[in-house]
This record gives sequence, structure tokens and C-alpha cells, in this order.
Amino acid sequence: MTRRAKIATVSNVVPGTCKTVEVDDKKIVIYNVDGKFYATTNTCVHQGGPLGDGLFDGATVTCPWHAWQFDVCTGEALFDPGQKIDCFPVRVDGDDISVEL
Repeated sequence: MTRRAKIATVSNVVPGTCKTVEVDDKKIVIYNVDGKFYATTNTCVHQGGPLGDGLFDGATVTCPWHAWQFDVCTGEALFDPGQKIDCFPVRVDGDDISVEL
């Protein structure tokens, strides 16, 4: 069963930034890519690095531990397209950003 959870506000995640939040014991990163919001797990599939602490540029997040890179729009690893991080559907209602869990 899925549910929606508010994780941030539009005003708190300006374009070109990301923010890590915790919902139901899951760490989720919300990204603002040119005004469109995406959400992924905070955990890198390589060795569990915290993606929200990594470099976020354009639509790419780079894990701070071993520099694995992911497209935050699709979850695909840039160097190994067979690898993916979990993505969560995002909805914006006014200033509220929510994800489907």
C-alpha cells in the first residue's frame, strides 16, 4: 500500500539545490532541477554512501564516498546503466512537496 508524505516546501529547496529528509525511517533526498522536483533514496547502491551529502549539479548527484554518479530524474547510474537508485514520485501542491512511499 502506498501513501503520500509531505517532505519539504518549494521555498526550502531552491533551483540547483537538494535537501535530505527522513520519512518513516527512510532518508530521502529532494532535488530541484530547474524548478522541477525529483526524489531519490539517500543511499548509494555502490557502498551505501549518503547521496544528499554529495555534489549536485544539473540533474546529476555524485556520491561523496566513491564518486558514483546518478541521474536524479531517472535514478540511472551514469557509469553503469544497469545500476539504479530508488526514485519516488513527487507531487507539488502550492508550496508543499510530497512523495509517494
